[in-house]
Amino acid sequence: MKRPICFFVHHQGRGHAARTRAIVSRMAADRPVSVATADPSLFDGFQRDIELIELPNMIGARVPTAALHAHATPETMHCVPLGLREMRVTMRRILDHLDDRNVGLFAIDVSAELAQLARIASVPAVKVRMHGSRNDPGHQAAYAACTGMLAPFDAALEQPDYPDRLRAKTFYTGGLCTHEAVPPAKAEARRRLGLPDDAEIVLAMAGGGGHGLAYAPLTVAARAAPETLFVTVGRLHREGHETDFANLVNHGWVEHTAEYIAAADIVVASAGDNMVTEIAKVGRPYVCIPEWRYFDEQSAKAERLAAVGAALHVERQPGDLVGWQAILEQARQLDVARLQPLHDPSAAEHAAGWLEATTDRLWDSGATLARPQEAVIDLGSRRLAVGSDAGPIPDQIG
Repeated sequence: MKRPICFFVHHQGRGHAARTRAIVSRMAADRPVSVATADPSLFDGFQRDIELIELPNMIGARVPTAALHAHATPETMHCVPLGLREMRVTMRRILDHLDDRNVGLFAIDVSAELAQLARIASVPAVKVRMHGSRNDPGHQAAYAACTGMLAPFDAALEQPDYPDRLRAKTFYTGGLCTHEAVPPAKAEARRRLGLPDDAEIVLAMAGGGGHGLAYAPLTVAARAAPETLFVTVGRLHREGHETDFANLVNHGWVEHTAEYIAAADIVVASAGDNMVTEIAKVGRPYVCIPEWRYFDEQSAKAERLAAVGAALHVERQPGDLVGWQAILEQARQLDVARLQPLHDPSAAEHAAGWLEATTDRLWDSGATLARPQEAVIDLGSRRLAVGSDAGPIPDQIG
């Protein structure tokens, strides 16, 4: 019987779960898979057979006393308050499951603390890599504890300060898009959505992980370009004093975002992993306005997108007409051929193959450890490095 693989899925936003669903759906049917998460509903309707382990939702849990709250967090960790029963239950359920199922690999998306816990519990772990300023002791300890890291993006987007010793144990899947629908042509997308076929359309899009798209600056954009139709999808953040304009329409939360991207001439969006690859998949000029995230994750990703010419990096939405006019003009000049290679239609398959091959190699008593860099499997369009000392063969852009 194949060794089980367990995923920890952070429940903030929808991206971690969507990524796990995409990867697990491409694993062999006879590979036992489990998912530990504080929000099992994120896997409602998932067709592949998995075991779900529900964890307590620790967000907002209160430390019981001031004396416990006064203890500083160790520098090798990020969020480990003292006295929380929810924390003990979480760790116990994870450890019991890893032990009861004799899990062969723990794939963590994401938690630096759980990567260290896995190593203490003697369970091989892989951590999903994210962008940002992660040279702190907590992240470095997590990276050292893992047998490898999984980067769900193209190697061209790797940060220049990411050390070679960590690149050597990181597998780059290529840009992993969790939406599988084939995007329609622009005219067909506009027909389906009831949008005019002869207007310039700017799509402003927000995901589910933050406070939403600031609406007030978009009203300034609508005034700055009165002949352009601005369409918003996703969560909006209103301040209450905005003036609406006829060329600014809100479509709210939608599931079929690919159609909206396909209908657009320009996309204004943040720098979430799924957001980036979905825009790259369709191929539209991309104005990237990063949202605040821990460790400057989105800002670092936006910088890399701009560095390879894939997007226009804008720190914040302008508050003036001239600022918006300049951004729109620069966006019209972008070459989407620099963006499109950042989506790899086989990325989820690459990830699934690497995770399964890594698990099998780690538990193969007859495997040689002499030259792990030669342990490579072939999944068609891409060669996958299996050994933890081996790096992938990077994709090149342009």
